[in-house]
Amino acid sequence: MSSVAAPPGVGDRLGEILLSENLLTRDQLGKALVEQKTTGHRLGFVLVQMGVLPEVEITKVLARQHRMPAVDLSRFEVDQKILKLIPSDVARKHCVLPLKREGRTLTVAMADPTDHGLLQDLKFITRFDLFPVLAGEFTLRNLIDKYYEVGDATQQAQLQEILKDMEGLGLTDDLELVEDQDDENVSQAQINDAPVVKLINGILTDAVKRGASDIHVECFEHEMRVRYRVDGVLQEVMKPPIRLRAALISRIKILSQLNIAERRIPQDGRLKLKMGNKVIDFRVSTLPCLFGEKIVLRILDKGNLTLDLTKFGFEPKAESDLMKAILNPYGMVLVTGPTGSGKTTTLYSALQRINTIETNIMTAEDPVEYNLMGINQVQVRPDIGLTFAAALKAFLRQDPNVIMIGEIRDLETGGIGIKAALTGHLVLSTLHTNDAPSTITRMVDMGIEPFNVAAAVNLVVAQRLVRRICSGCKAPAKYKDEELRAINDNLDIARALPYQKGTGCDACAGTGYKGRAGLYEVMAMSHELRRMILRGASVAELRDQAVKEGMLTLRMDGLKKIERGTTTLEEVVKETSA
Repeated sequence: MSSVAAPPGVGDRLGEILLSENLLTRDQLGKALVEQKTTGHRLGFVLVQMGVLPEVEITKVLARQHRMPAVDLSRFEVDQKILKLIPSDVARKHCVLPLKREGRTLTVAMADPTDHGLLQDLKFITRFDLFPVLAGEFTLRNLIDKYYEVGDATQQAQLQEILKDMEGLGLTDDLELVEDQDDENVSQAQINDAPVVKLINGILTDAVKRGASDIHVECFEHEMRVRYRVDGVLQEVMKPPIRLRAALISRIKILSQLNIAERRIPQDGRLKLKMGNKVIDFRVSTLPCLFGEKIVLRILDKGNLTLDLTKFGFEPKAESDLMKAILNPYGMVLVTGPTGSGKTTTLYSALQRINTIETNIMTAEDPVEYNLMGINQVQVRPDIGLTFAAALKAFLRQDPNVIMIGEIRDLETGGIGIKAALTGHLVLSTLHTNDAPSTITRMVDMGIEPFNVAAAVNLVVAQRLVRRICSGCKAPAKYKDEELRAINDNLDIARALPYQKGTGCDACAGTGYKGRAGLYEVMAMSHELRRMILRGASVAELRDQAVKEGMLTLRMDGLKKIERGTTTLEEVVKETSA
C-alpha cells in the first residue's frame, strides 16, 4: 500500500517548507531573511523580488499550507465598479484586491491568508459575504497599483473638471480672509494643495452666488458629497474625490481656526471672507461621523438681510398690530416657529425699526448671527456661566430700554424676561411652539404664573417660510379634488382659488421656486384674551377668540399667499395645519 504525503501543516514556516521541498537552499533562505528584515516585506514577496523562486511555486505551497484556493490573476479583468467596494488605501495597506461579485458573494484576492481579522473588516466595509482566494503578493501589489491608479486618475480628472467648470463661472478666485489667523494656522494653510484651496474657494463662492443658507460637506464610506440648502431645501451640487476628504475638511477647519488634530468631538467656529466688495460671515460646525467629520457652514450674508418689516408680506392688520406692539415702551413680544423659520430675522427687523439714538437696545444671543450697528449684542457662553438668565440679570443693571433674548428655554429666563417687561422695558424673544395661541400655554407650562403672562405679553407672532413661485416660469395650475381637500375641507372655497406653479427655468434651476416668503399668524393681546388666560382657557379657545378678533391663522395667511400667486398649494400644506 503506497503512502501519500500529507499536506504541510498550517503551523509550518514558509521557509522551512520550501527547504523541505528542495525549492530553496539554506544560503538563499538566509539572504532572503536578511532582506526581509531590511524591507519589512513578507518572505514570499522578497524571494520573488530577488528572483530566487517563481511566484507560482510559492503560491502553490501557501495554498496547500492554508488549504485555500489559489488564483491566477492574469485571468481577471477587474471592473471599476467592483474596485469601489474596497477603498484604495485599504487595498494597498492590506494587499487585497476585489476580483468579482456573484450575488451577495465577493471574491477577494489576498496575500496573507492568516489575517482573519481583515476578512471581518472587509465584510463590514463591503457589506458582502467574502470568498477569499490566495494570490502571489508580488503580482497582487502590482495589480493593485495598476487598477487603483486608474481610479485615482479618474478622480483627478473629475476634480479638474469640477475646477474647470468653476473657473468658467468665475468661482475659483482667491478669497481674502478678513480676520487674522495665528502664525501656525497661516503656515498650515499655505502648504495646502492648490486644487483643494481652489475647490473650497469655489464651493464657498458658488453657495453665496446661489443664495444658499447652508453648505453641507458629508463623508460616506466610498464617497463624499457637497449639498447646499437653497430656499429651505437641500440639493446636491457635487461629489469631490474621496481621496480629498481629509484635505478638504482640514482646509475648512484651518480657515475657521478649529483644531485640525481633534476629530473625536464636535467643534464650532467662525469664518469671515471678503468676496469682491462684500464681507460674508460663515458659522462653522463639525460633527464626528462614522466615516469622517461632517461640516455644516451657515452663510450669514448681511447683503441678503431684509430688515424692513413692511416688505415681509404681513397682512395690513397683522402689520399694524406688530408695529404697535414694538413701539410700546414696555411689554413682551414673542416670535415663535421651528428652526429655520426666520424668527431671528423678524426680531432683528423689529429692533432695527426702533433703533434710534435715544434707545438703549441690548441683546443676548446664541449665536450672534448678524452684527447690527447701534445695538449692544452679547454672545451667551453657558460653558463659563454666561447663560441667557445671567445676561438678562446684567442687562437690567445697564439702563436698557429694549432687551432681546435669543430664546426663552427655561423658567428662570422666562421669569426674568416677564419681570423686565412688567417693570418698564420692551422685551423681545423667541420660543419653539407650533402656533401663536400655544405659546401662551407653553409659558404657563414652564411655571410662569398665568396672571404674569396675561399682564406682560403684548403680542405673539407665529411664522413659517414657504418657497416663492419663480416669476420667470409662473403658470396657472390645476389640482384634483383630493389634493384640494388638503388645503380646505370646503371644496367650493378650495376650487375658487387661482392656483399657480413654476414650470422650471434656468433662473430657478428647474425647481419652479426662487426665494422665500413668510406666513404669519399675529395674535395681539386684547382684554378678552387676557381674561381667558387668567381663567386657564385652552389653546383652541384662545385661537377661536383671536380669529374672532381678526387674527389670520398660518393656514389662512397661506391661502392669501396662494391667491396672490406668491406660493403653491404644496408649500402651504407642507408648512401649515388646518
